[in-house]
This record gives sequence, C-alpha cells and structure tokens, in this order.
Amino acid sequence: MKHHPTNSSIRTSEASPLATNQQEPNVTVGIVSGERIAFSLNHPYEVEGQQATGDQWVELANGAILWNGNRYSELVFRPTDEGASFSLKDVTIGVNFHWERKETQTFLGILRLVIDGNKVLAINELPVERYLESVISSEMSATSSLQLLKAHAVISRSWLLAQMERRKAEPETVAHRPEFVKTNDTLIRWYDREDHTRFDVCADDHCQRYQGITKETSHHVAEAISQTRGQILTADGEICDARFSKCCGGAVEEFQYCWENTPKTYLSAVRDLLPPRVAQRAAVHHVTVDLPDLTDEAQAERWIRTRPDSFCNTNDRGILSQVLNDYDQETTDFYRWQVDYTQEQLAALISSKLQVDLGEIVDLVPMERGKSGRIVTLKMVGTKRTLTVGKELEIRRALSKSHLYSSAFVVDRYDIDSHGVPQRFRLTGAGWGHGVGLCQIGAAVMGEQGFAYDEILAHYYPGADITTLYQ
Repeated sequence: MKHHPTNSSIRTSEASPLATNQQEPNVTVGIVSGERIAFSLNHPYEVEGQQATGDQWVELANGAILWNGNRYSELVFRPTDEGASFSLKDVTIGVNFHWERKETQTFLGILRLVIDGNKVLAINELPVERYLESVISSEMSATSSLQLLKAHAVISRSWLLAQMERRKAEPETVAHRPEFVKTNDTLIRWYDREDHTRFDVCADDHCQRYQGITKETSHHVAEAISQTRGQILTADGEICDARFSKCCGGAVEEFQYCWENTPKTYLSAVRDLLPPRVAQRAAVHHVTVDLPDLTDEAQAERWIRTRPDSFCNTNDRGILSQVLNDYDQETTDFYRWQVDYTQEQLAALISSKLQVDLGEIVDLVPMERGKSGRIVTLKMVGTKRTLTVGKELEIRRALSKSHLYSSAFVVDRYDIDSHGVPQRFRLTGAGWGHGVGLCQIGAAVMGEQGFAYDEILAHYYPGADITTLYQ
C-alpha cells in the first residue's frame, strides 16, 4: 500500500478576490406549490398595508391569487418582528424517496406567494445564516460533533452561494432542463440543481434539506454557524460547488461522472481513509491511502463485494444518529447492500421507469465506471432490444421504485433458462448517494476521531481554500 504526503489541514485565505467584506445576503427558498395553499401566521405579519395573523389560505382563481376575497398577482407577508414565524400545511419531504411524507412546517422570515404556471408557489426569504441553521439541523442531528457541524456549515454555505451566483448569471426566464443524449439505443441524462427560476433553492434533497424551525435548532448548531460565519470554500478564484452525499461507500466520486463533463479540481477521487488521528497529532503532514483503480471492472467488483476499511464503514449507532434523522435511519445497510429482483419485477420496473419495452431482461452490463466504482453507463440487454443508460442518477431511478442507493453495484444472474434468460437478479452495491465531495457518515467518524473541521474539509475537497466572504 502506497502513502502520499498531503497537507494536514485546508488553507485559510483572507486575500482571495472573493473576500470583499460583502454584506450577508438573503436567500429565497421554494417550499411548496399547489392550487390551494393553507398556512398559519403564528405572529402578526404585514401584508398589503394591513396586519394579518392566524389561519389563512390562498388559491389560484382565474390566473390570480385569491386571498380574503381579493385577487393579487403576488402576496408578500413580512414579519413584524425578528422572531415571527409562519407554518405551511402539507409540505412534502423526501420527494420520490421511500420515506416521502407530508408535514406541517414552520419558518422564520418573509413568506412570498407568487403564481407559477397553474399553481401558487410559496417562497421563504431569509438571511443566509438563519437559513443555514435550519439546513444543518435538517441534514444532520444537532447532536453531531462540533467539528462535523462546522465542516457542514462551510460546505452548505459554499454550495448555496455558488448556486446564487450562478442564478444571477443566467436569465430567469430560461429554465434549466435536465441535460441528455438520446438515440434509439442510448439514453444518457443527468440532473443538476440549476432548474429553479423563481427562487434560489428548493427545500428538499434536490438542493439542501430545509425544514425551517420545524426541527429545533440546538445551541451546538448555532455555535457551528457562528464560528464559521461567512466562511466558504474557494478554488481557482471561484466559490466551490461543494457537493456532499450520505455515504461514499469508501471511495469519493468525481464531479464529471455524475453531471456534465466539466471536472472540478476540488471534487476529485479520494479513498475515504487516513491513518489514525492519534499518530498525527504532532505531525505537520499526514498521508493518504491509495484508492484502487475502480474504473477497472475486476477491481471494482472486488471492492464492492468486500467491506474495505473506510471512515464511512461504521455500524456505530451513536455516530450514525449524528448524521441520520429518524426517517433516514429507516434506511439500513448502506455501506454495502443487496437488492433482489425477479425477472418479472425487473422487466416491469425498467419498462415503467424508462417507458421502453426491452422484453425480458437478459443482462445488465457496466460499460463505464467512475473512480469510485459507480456505474456511469449501463447496458440493459433485453430479448427485444438493448438500451445503454446513464448517468448515475438515471441508472438509480431506472432500477428502483424510488432511488437505488447508488450506482456502485455488481450484478449476479440466477436460474438462467435454456434461452439464456435469467429468472432472478441480485444487485450488490456500495454507498448511498452520488458520492461526490463530503461523505457525511465518513465526516462524522472523522469528527469523532479528533479531526478538526479544516482537516475534514481538506480530506474531501483537496486543493480548496477557506475564504471569509463576509463578517
């Protein structure tokens, strides 16, 4: 096993061209839309020159927003004091995931109601730092270690401000649609997070999970936000698009294998393992552990069928509870997992998800893997036709009723009949999510092992700097 020296912590920069002592911006978050929206103003709010409080509802009527018998093109409810909140009914969380459900959620800040097609859209507007307190509490348990919370605060702030900068640079009238390449025998599609035109980010996992003050924000989270106020990751003179996922499966993936073919220097392949922290306390440098070539099918198969040592290879319920909220803990065995399908189940699933009839499924053949072993393109061989599908999220959607845990899997075929058609399939896989950037479970383990937040960031975002954008 080879070791390579690397800096033990991320660099901190005050001289970046981005460090311009900017003012803290507000962020707009799309929460819920519908023909009718019910909500409650828990404190007095100002709207249309009057004060309103208590239970309210709006609906779309003849192309206008109907409220209290009057029609509006837009309604803005502004809080009369800093602690004022409102509650939205029937907010969907976990969209398209197995634990999808509706909740009543409570938010601070401004409530803006606008017309979006044939629905009313509820948008929450509030300062970035207040938003981040909720995001950190929504993404992880408030009992997480302070170093993990600080690391997550920096990457959540970085990702958010990068999206806001990108949105400013794009015309609001043009929606960003999924990118794809489609022919008779190929469907390559990827989904990015730039398809919002009426607000900066949405409130679900498509962007960052945001549930307002529905989940109590602890002093621990507020401390992490305060101690990293205005801090972002930067590289090449830009704010880092700091991606993250639940569990990398032992290997961090590179950006271009999941989204457009534009590699990012700070989102590169990393083995999710370092030598023990105790041995490094007096060291200026530490060493990284080599990652096998998981683009090679044989090495990828060995990797996925075993459980190599990794930060995120843990069954420690205390650590997992730091990262996984109650509904996330309904998912088990995500470091290594198995899914079984009958021929009928798999054929029906692919037909339903991809709207194509392949006939009986003969084989699922990986054509290209990323550096984490995640499949980038998968050939689905049927008795009627063959279709090559990519990238990783499209593969995960095609092979599950919701989302397959990841596209890092190998396929076993059983009960093959005289025509070469299997009657059963088993997918054995690694990790949970796209695996790019910070691995939340791995970072939680690092925090427990004594790594500081800048060391955690240096591990998952090699070459990036910490820059203070505003005080």
